[in-house]
Amino acid sequence: MKIVITGGGGFIGFKLAKALLARGTLAAEKIARLTLVDQALPADLPKDPRLETLAGDISDPKFAASAIAADTTSIFHLAAVVSGAAEADFDLGMRVNLQGMRNVLEQARKCARPPRLVFASSVAAFGGDLPRVLDDSTTPAPQTSYGSQKVISEYLVSDFSRKGYIDGRSLRLPTIVVRPGKPNAAASSFASAVVREPLNGVAYECPLPPETGVWLLSPRRVVEAFIHAHDLPASRWGSNRVVNLPGITVTIAEMIAAMGKIAGSQVAKRVSWKLDARIDAIVKTWPVRFATPRALAMGFKADPGIDAVIRDYIADENVRIG
Repeated sequence: MKIVITGGGGFIGFKLAKALLARGTLAAEKIARLTLVDQALPADLPKDPRLETLAGDISDPKFAASAIAADTTSIFHLAAVVSGAAEADFDLGMRVNLQGMRNVLEQARKCARPPRLVFASSVAAFGGDLPRVLDDSTTPAPQTSYGSQKVISEYLVSDFSRKGYIDGRSLRLPTIVVRPGKPNAAASSFASAVVREPLNGVAYECPLPPETGVWLLSPRRVVEAFIHAHDLPASRWGSNRVVNLPGITVTIAEMIAAMGKIAGSQVAKRVSWKLDARIDAIVKTWPVRFATPRALAMGFKADPGIDAVIRDYIADENVRIG
């Protein structure tokens, strides 16, 4: 088993890599090589003879050709320009999110045998006039460039699978909470920062009103979902190669309340409000409630609640409550 993770230097990609190395197998095959592909890579890489790294831009066809060798058996495609950045810089989003996907697929098509490819899509695929609760029959109508690029990529993954070039699976990810590190250009960055910053002793100005809802999934669960999606046989996917992952609906106010219950009221008081109309306009287009019977039937799982998500973050990142 020879695996490539694009976006492998990012938080989720690196977490996925560590989980795979610890597990040692994928789809019941021994992992012989795991290549992390990204523009920048972590300094604290594990010392493991199976691990390789390659720094570069996946939107460059020559780099993509060097990243995905003919003997690659599995690809996790996570590399992307995040939502807010893709909206602010249309050309950048199109180059990385769309041309990058084209490059990955074209190289996968050249592999010795059709590789399994797991693509990180997003619930940003949905927008416009939505029902109160979305389900597996809801038609994507993205209202952002990022969402549009994700939907186009889903169609490409499905068509390359139909042609037999790859065995593709696209996961529409909820907002992933709580991410460590610093706020980034994603419009969803607030959902992690509103918990992460106060827990680390830092005041945080939330750009959205407290009643804003978020459909979310924890880092633990999303890593499990990537591995589970890969290991499911093609027969479980059939002709529909896209699934809405399960999640939970939580408002910002509920996130702050849970944080206060776990870490104390003084921590919760570190959140103040400074509304940002640009971010609000993007986030308002995102759905916050889903029924996901197909994903549940396939074995994907949501978190039990926001309290568990916050406690897992504290444990996984060794957070000393500031």
